Amino acid sequence: MKYFLQKGTIAFSLSFILLQCSVAAVAEKDTDIVSSNAGDAIIVTGTRETGKKARDSISPIDIISAKQLTQTGMPNLRDALTQLLPSLTTQNQGTDTGALTDSISLRGLNSNETLILVDGKRRHTTANLYADAGPNQGSTPVDIDMIPMASIDHIEVLRDGASAQYGSDAVAGVVNIILKKQDHGFHAQTLTGITASKDGFQQGVYLDGGTKLGSRGYIHVSGDFLRQNHTYRSSNDLRTNTNINKVVGLPEQTRESFAIKGGYEITDNIEAYGLATYAHRYAGAIQHNRLASSLANYPGYAAIYPNGYTPIETINENDWEITGGLKGKIKGWNWDISSVYGGDYNNIGLRHSANLLLESDTGQTPTHFKNVQRFNNQQWSNSIDFSKAFHIDGWPHLINVAGGASHRYESYTIGAGSFESTYGNGSDAFPGMTAPNAGRFSRNVFGGYFDIATHLAKDLQIDVAGRYEHYSDVGDTKTGKVALRYDPFQWLGFRATLSNAFHAPTLAQEYYSSVLRSPSTIHGIIGTSSPGALANGAQRLKPERSTNITAGFTIEPVKRLHITADFYQIKLRDQILPGGNVYGDQAAAALAMNGFTLPAEASGWTSASLATHWFANVANTRTRGIDITATYPTYLGDIGQIDWSVSTNINRTILTHQGKDADGNNLLTTQSISYITTAYPRSKIIWGGQFTSGNKKWIVGLHEIRWGHTTSQLPYYKGSPNTSVVSAYDFYRFVNRPKFVTNLDITYRVNPNLALTIGANNLFNVYPSRIPLAHRYLGVTKYDRQTSQLGTSGGFYYFKVDVNL
Repeated sequence: MKYFLQKGTIAFSLSFILLQCSVAAVAEKDTDIVSSNAGDAIIVTGTRETGKKARDSISPIDIISAKQLTQTGMPNLRDALTQLLPSLTTQNQGTDTGALTDSISLRGLNSNETLILVDGKRRHTTANLYADAGPNQGSTPVDIDMIPMASIDHIEVLRDGASAQYGSDAVAGVVNIILKKQDHGFHAQTLTGITASKDGFQQGVYLDGGTKLGSRGYIHVSGDFLRQNHTYRSSNDLRTNTNINKVVGLPEQTRESFAIKGGYEITDNIEAYGLATYAHRYAGAIQHNRLASSLANYPGYAAIYPNGYTPIETINENDWEITGGLKGKIKGWNWDISSVYGGDYNNIGLRHSANLLLESDTGQTPTHFKNVQRFNNQQWSNSIDFSKAFHIDGWPHLINVAGGASHRYESYTIGAGSFESTYGNGSDAFPGMTAPNAGRFSRNVFGGYFDIATHLAKDLQIDVAGRYEHYSDVGDTKTGKVALRYDPFQWLGFRATLSNAFHAPTLAQEYYSSVLRSPSTIHGIIGTSSPGALANGAQRLKPERSTNITAGFTIEPVKRLHITADFYQIKLRDQILPGGNVYGDQAAAALAMNGFTLPAEASGWTSASLATHWFANVANTRTRGIDITATYPTYLGDIGQIDWSVSTNINRTILTHQGKDADGNNLLTTQSISYITTAYPRSKIIWGGQFTSGNKKWIVGLHEIRWGHTTSQLPYYKGSPNTSVVSAYDFYRFVNRPKFVTNLDITYRVNPNLALTIGANNLFNVYPSRIPLAHRYLGVTKYDRQTSQLGTSGGFYYFKVDVNL
């Protein structure tokens, strides 16, 4: 057991389970059903059978209700799920434009390894690639916060490899977001909150309601509005010894999102259905402050910014998706024909910045760059699915057969920046996208699958699935899955799966190029097939492939105490991350080949301060872990009921092989290896209980989250203000110690239609461990932002109002 976790953690977590007899992070499908009946909820994820109950699932699955999401007091979906699922994490705090997309990770793997479905249909991904260093570098995941929280009925999280069932990206698991379809009622919620540091004010408004569509249909409309202010968590800037540099903290954002879902029974056996979602986000992430002294040679700008300036990278994002289909039943066959078309359009801008060379050459230049980079990702999926349960002669058990075929068209567009943002070495902090790196790229994906489920004996069930897919750019993939479940007793069941999965390289990973600039460093990413990358030995990307094994059990040792434990191993091959690393003059030459011009002062920087990367199949890894959940209700008669809960994820990833460049050099540094293997928490434990009074007037929830340690490899800086990176290969091993976070919520139901809640997430205002001063760029980055442990905002306190009509 020590293999999975630092000394003592497993013993602690298991003993706590036995002491608490507690509850997992699972909940009812319908928000009116209490959590103790979660096992009776009907699931649609991880199975093609109709009417399958969660308690009978062959693969481990969590069910999160809308009620649970709102009870977390978190204003967005990503952070709410983080409070409920121990196997799910997010990066501490994204940087640059990476801070402007909300992604999730399962089981210590990159966000690209988790497939997101909406009502069982593949959701399109964001166009905004995470370009900065860290475990999510290179990811273009689904931004789940662009789906309105008000529209969500429940979420099914399949913790198992499922590419044979759903295709690319289902390596770590699948998150299926099921939207509401009630044909009656109205729900409104407001949430107002602020951090313990009195910044980061958030205001959320969530509305939804349904009505009948004639006598045979329904329509349900939902909408969210969220306003989030900046948080500021920087230390003093060593250049001025003041808190002028606000780079550490959450971005500001304003987001509006809407969903309309409807269905209509054309006949008794045919139903038409549709879904449309739209979201708009405007957000801004603060960059490093530029001192007034940096403008000494530019009197025009010195007059505009007499005290220096702080650039803010902005995103103006429009995200939309439309689904339409027909489904029904004919001669015992269930069939579903659907088409899903969606996209994400990002216009990246820059406020409070400068193109110093343009000002020097022409005497004028804007301070607000509305069009620095543009990205557009579109996806059009068409599919047909069918299934039937039947008996055959000579076989005593029901056989469920399912299959289908699909075609998916994907396109990715990179738009050039404006003349003002690309002139010379471009706009400061975030240069505009140059024309040679712009373009439109696309591919077609054809696929087909089958799925057969039956019983080999009365208490032994089996599910076998297989899938073939052809990508027009990376070739063919074949995946399969075999799952077994044996229930020797009503209170005991064993389950296991063996499967292989894959993640095809995204179009963004193949073609994205950009340059990120700090006051004294430049980091570039160039397309794998670009001139600069090819000149340094870059090779065509291959799909990532994995072999997944899961084995576990479910047990009810005493009445109402439900415990599950699932061990897993994921062997991932050809993992895609930035792996071609060149520095100094070699990096400058590679960027020049791609049309990027560097500032004149870059010639005096250390070699490690100027770096360029491209994506490559860099490594093979092995991830092993265990998920443990338990539930137990305590009945207190007329006083009420307490639902106890505990859930644990213990996880460890090791590097088993790393790729080499054309000269035989390793593609990974010690730092990039740490992003793969130790940036995610070694463990995460959530436990506590929720008390509901006998008259249903009071609900009090108290939960504790223990975040396990993460380990980073931090660069060394030199110069009195920590401006220069000493080395690209020597790092300092930093351990972000385990942290305990307490969440409390108190709800008073004024009447059946009105409820008031006060609450605190991170009640005692806990922060990550501070990194030593010698490893903070400019002295300001006091927290490690490249891990997925506890966030950097501290305590969040809120007031919530719920109205149901």
